[in-house]
Amino acid sequence: MSEHITVIGSNSFSGASFVSYALKQGFKVTGISRSEEYNDSLLPYKWGDYKSFDFKQLDLNKNTDEIIDQINENKPSYVVNFAAQAMVAESWDSPEDWYQTNVVANVRLHNQLRQFDFIKKYVHVSTPEVYGSCTGLVNESNPLNPSTPYATSRAACDMHLLNFFNNYNFPVVFTRAANVFGPGQQLYRIIPRTILYIKLNKTLQLHGGGHSLRSFIHIDDVAKGTLSAMLEGTPPDVFHFSTDYHISIRSLVEKVCEKLNANFEKLVEVTDDRPGKDAAYLLDSTKAKKAFNWNADISIDDGIASTVNWVNEHFETLQQLPMNYIHKK
Repeated sequence: MSEHITVIGSNSFSGASFVSYALKQGFKVTGISRSEEYNDSLLPYKWGDYKSFDFKQLDLNKNTDEIIDQINENKPSYVVNFAAQAMVAESWDSPEDWYQTNVVANVRLHNQLRQFDFIKKYVHVSTPEVYGSCTGLVNESNPLNPSTPYATSRAACDMHLLNFFNNYNFPVVFTRAANVFGPGQQLYRIIPRTILYIKLNKTLQLHGGGHSLRSFIHIDDVAKGTLSAMLEGTPPDVFHFSTDYHISIRSLVEKVCEKLNANFEKLVEVTDDRPGKDAAYLLDSTKAKKAFNWNADISIDDGIASTVNWVNEHFETLQQLPMNYIHKK
């Protein structure tokens, strides 16, 4: 019998991509998310004929007891949590919503999960935003120095989980990935947004001129690493997933324009930068490479090509969907 994974936040881009990857590896998966399963074009696990997946629409903020009951009924070997109130700039507008989901709701969940002895590993999908703006490569021992309500809420939850490991031996493993991208990503993210704006002949706003330096990693490489961390990580390990290729947002947009034969100068409009935006966070993934021979195999060019193909294949549907972030409490 294949082992069972419960994935919380299964409708997120990273969550849905991980579900798809885990199903391909033969795991049985239960997905939990606050939203219903929306358009298939944004859910990678819908692109295969998978029989061993079950979905439950439950909100981490409102349905903690139901989530716990579901986990207790299925008794999964692993719980992987992608659920978080995301978005950096928007967290300044109503920070209480970010703390409610990313700290309070998660702590309430963890305080019940720690009582289940059938859970071999709990994987908490964190973010490099917790490090703040850094210089050079950042490894897993770098001090936390968050600079936005979003980042502070995620750092607080990470620290709480370390308390639970130290006091209860809660089997938590953390992952932090660079900027993920690939087919199925939310349309307000920079790569799918750029592709769609080119195809729709719309103007793309480039915050601060796009000089922030980032590493972009294909979601399939992150899903592969997350599964390895789940199986082989030793609590309370932290693993980074990133590439060695670093690029500015401006250069990234230029690369997409080149792929689609579009004029960069006609596409973009430079606007003010967002408050608290980190100039760079470049992750050192040496630990994951040594621990379970992980590598980022998909290049930025191949990843952009696969994302362009996805947009082209689903273009009639995607152009009808919202292209801006919509905040939900």
